[in-house]
Amino acid sequence: MPSLTPLHETYCRWDRTPPSQADILEGLAQLVSTRLNAVMSEVIQTIQREVLLSVFGMSEQRSQKFQKTATFQKLYKFAFHSLQQYGYHFVAPGLRQIIAQFPNLHDKALTPSLHFLVGVLNGVLGDYLLEQQNPLALPMVLYDHYGEVQQGDLSGRVVIFVHGLCRNHLDWTTHQFGGFGEKLLAQRDHNTMLYLNYNTGRRISANGRSLANTLDDLIQRHPKITSIDLIGHSMGGLVSRSALFYGKQNLQHWIHLVENLVCLGSPHHGAVLERFGFHLQEKLGRFPIVKIVGHLVNIRSNGILDLRYGSVRDDDWEHNQARIGQVDDNRKPAPLPTHINAYFVAGSIEFEKKQNLTRKVIGDYLVSIKSALGEHPNPRFQLKLPESHKAVFYGLNHFQLQYHPSVAEQLVKWFYPAHEEVPEQQIREFIGDWSSLEGIALT
Repeated sequence: MPSLTPLHETYCRWDRTPPSQADILEGLAQLVSTRLNAVMSEVIQTIQREVLLSVFGMSEQRSQKFQKTATFQKLYKFAFHSLQQYGYHFVAPGLRQIIAQFPNLHDKALTPSLHFLVGVLNGVLGDYLLEQQNPLALPMVLYDHYGEVQQGDLSGRVVIFVHGLCRNHLDWTTHQFGGFGEKLLAQRDHNTMLYLNYNTGRRISANGRSLANTLDDLIQRHPKITSIDLIGHSMGGLVSRSALFYGKQNLQHWIHLVENLVCLGSPHHGAVLERFGFHLQEKLGRFPIVKIVGHLVNIRSNGILDLRYGSVRDDDWEHNQARIGQVDDNRKPAPLPTHINAYFVAGSIEFEKKQNLTRKVIGDYLVSIKSALGEHPNPRFQLKLPESHKAVFYGLNHFQLQYHPSVAEQLVKWFYPAHEEVPEQQIREFIGDWSSLEGIALT
């Protein structure tokens, strides 16, 4: 039995060891041969009912009666049983046979392509995978700058990068750009870059609690850490905010070490496209194709649902009667700790600053500028930052905010202001000149 995480959470316990290539094959085998089919069965039956209602004009009563007829049930069960048996008798055994023939897969780490696949599956189905204890469900793990699981002693300043929905810890760099980590490493000694990987299909507040506990565990194991910076992209910014909220609420010591929080394209007040899809589903539900698509869209993780209004607290969702969420914004405020320097970055697909309402609403394609900057008409939800702590990058879409050199330059200006760098060098030069005249040696 693999060891369980020491995070002491009653609702989320799992092996904190990253999955191997064998785990991925076993997870896929379970996915095609277990109860996910029951979920699909319910959706298929719902879609069939919508077709009978909308396309064939049947009444609700008649459609239900028709679906219960022996002929319809026999046809449905044959098709569904064939699909299930194919996965159970052919796909799953085939995947497990590969594991048996290549036992070294248990020791092989995931390739970048497999990290991508697992990240997407967790973003869409992560809560289900965790509930079913599927090996595909990602634990919360910190990786070093070279893509390896963090090991060894840590000291000094630690910068932690938190990725967004369906992404993974490798997405902070591209073939063209070395990423923020390289830029920040070049600024000063005793910097350590760590990259969080986690299951983005879980509730944002659940991941926030896990991150808070992970950071508490980190500083207990590495007491020489002097400061922590959090940089979150998209959902990662909300997870970081949630961690700060629960870290402060639970009086955890790591909260006092946090100096900076940077949120890159984070939907602090929700993602426009998520809300748009929900409202479209509600308003246009009478059209057959929209109804059918709507049922498929509802197969999405709790993490995605939390993006509707940027929920970062448990009490934003735990009392909701419907899993699909609410039309109204009923979340609770989650103010930022006052001792932390918070910086928000927004993107715009416009290449220059224009007063274009449509572009302002769309922002970087996924998050509006106002949402990314924490601006809200209701003072309760306002995340008030000085204007100097906000930046809008024109011509950058949502994903480019995660690695673009222009954003990296802005982070350097925020983290290492010129008035903190230049004087130190000038003072040392001045003291050096003076000591050479007086015969005093610098230590």
